[in-house]
Amino acid sequence: MKASVDISLYLLADEYIPAIKEFIGRVEKYPEVAVVRNDLSTQLYGNYELIMDLLKVEVRLSWEKYGKSIFVIKLLRDDLRGLSSD
Repeated sequence: MKASVDISLYLLADEYIPAIKEFIGRVEKYPEVAVVRNDLSTQLYGNYELIMDLLKVEVRLSWEKYGKSIFVIKLLRDDLRGLSSD
């Protein structure tokens, strides 16, 4: 099953940009997952099981390295790339 995920990371610290960039960089290392960045969030597109497995690993790594932070994650069924309100 394909999935689309919209994810935002809010680090509860003053220096939050390095943690966000590092998280996105790690996620981009999964070749089977398409990653699209914008100013407000990051979108992941690909196999549902793979995305959930990578989130399990990468969210944990972020919490272990940077401490308290909030991940806001929206999950949608199917690959919704290309859909827009334009």
